[in-house]
Amino acid sequence: MADIKTIDPNATPPSAADLRMALLEEQLAEMKKRESKRAQEQQKVTSFAEDFLKDHVTEDEIAMVRRLVTNAVKDGKFEALVYSFPSDLCSDSGRAINSNDPQWTETLQGKAKEFYGRYLKFGKPQGFKLKAMVINFPGGIPGDVGFFLNWAPETK
Repeated sequence: MADIKTIDPNATPPSAADLRMALLEEQLAEMKKRESKRAQEQQKVTSFAEDFLKDHVTEDEIAMVRRLVTNAVKDGKFEALVYSFPSDLCSDSGRAINSNDPQWTETLQGKAKEFYGRYLKFGKPQGFKLKAMVINFPGGIPGDVGFFLNWAPETK
């Protein structure tokens, strides 16, 4: 809107049709802005999924897991969320993990499968436990899966 000091009180006011058109143009511009943001977010999701399914776990990702565990230990914790990914990237969209199916590991794909393999090779022999669970439910359906690494002492 125009600054009150720049409005000419003697000028003919805009017509109702002009005001409606201005409002419509503003709404269209806002819709384009939201659509552009949505498209950017969708591209991020697509890129993440492609990377997740085709690439390998990087040294930086392994270092991140170690930092998360180290920070949890410093905080006096025995468990840390070390990795998360959309449940849609499981072969069953996270259903086996959500229902605690003993065969849930068979639904893992891409980097999640590779992380699990690293856990079996390096973590489990060192006494770590790994738990997978759905950590959010947008719209009531499984959202993201979290891998939790645990080093608590065995209870008897």
